[in-house]
Amino acid sequence: MNWYRIKTSFIGLKRLATLPEEDKQACIDAYKFFERMQAGEKTETEDETKAVADYYKVLNNVLSIFDVEKLYIPPQLDESEGLYGNQLLIEQFVLKELNLENPAKSHLLDMGCGRGRISYHFATLTGGQVSGYNIDSNQIESAIDWARECEMSERLHFKVGNHHEPLDYESGTFDGCYSFGAVWPFFKKEELDDHAKEMYRVLKPGARYACSEYLLTHHFDWNNEEHVTLHKSFLPTLAATHSMYPADVCAALERAGFQILTSAPSKGEAWPICEQKRDLVSMGRRVVKALEAIRVLPPWVDESLDLLQKGGEAWTVAEKAKIADLNWRIVAEKPLA
Repeated sequence: MNWYRIKTSFIGLKRLATLPEEDKQACIDAYKFFERMQAGEKTETEDETKAVADYYKVLNNVLSIFDVEKLYIPPQLDESEGLYGNQLLIEQFVLKELNLENPAKSHLLDMGCGRGRISYHFATLTGGQVSGYNIDSNQIESAIDWARECEMSERLHFKVGNHHEPLDYESGTFDGCYSFGAVWPFFKKEELDDHAKEMYRVLKPGARYACSEYLLTHHFDWNNEEHVTLHKSFLPTLAATHSMYPADVCAALERAGFQILTSAPSKGEAWPICEQKRDLVSMGRRVVKALEAIRVLPPWVDESLDLLQKGGEAWTVAEKAKIADLNWRIVAEKPLA
């Protein structure tokens, strides 16, 4: 636990304590909306997008308290490292997959950039520029503040953006783009093509897209009651709206014009780190309950943590059964001609 982590946790607690009532209620309503979706309610993309934004506005602060500031759980590539160390390792691997010709002069796109910490890592490794967008203005504010604090505002560029709309970038802008659990869990199957075409448009010829994303595996069976029950439990915990198979995503990328270079399972399992964080959340709930008792935090914070823990337990079962993968790997390239 270093000073940065202590500071980040304190800021997260402070933001939760001072959130406007309407934001708190919107978060609760969003979680209930996700649960109704999993119960079979038909929903519109616009409403799904609003729910995701409302939920993440609060969730990013909750998870920052427990060291999940980047909002994804990496594969355990090194047992001697914790969550953050393994995040750095998988990010380095994804960057390598982009196969940049001139890293120092590169301009990358971080799709669903969150608080901008991954963008910062990529810009630090390459010496180039990174642009990122996210649906949650709260996280974008944090990303801009972080870039300023690190004196990297000239190389890190952030703005609010929505996957479901045309990307607000000129065609052929980027030398590569990437995502970490931030793209494919938010599309209906019939919406995949539009976003794949946008990704293709903003990349330069020869540039690559690489990701580490939540996807179902071919072992997942929608006719299997146990699989579906687990899915209903863990998907809201991921703050996701839909679940795709790798074949669905790759087919959309190919239709957009990409050549698929890799589509493969994660290089390691994420559930050991999920369990570490579940134990940390369990300990942290004691502090949260104490703060609720003196009315520093509202009761819904502990309720949210309880739901996160239960969803995390369901995820562990699902990943051990190999029916879902938090870090499925896809690498796709835009042809030169």
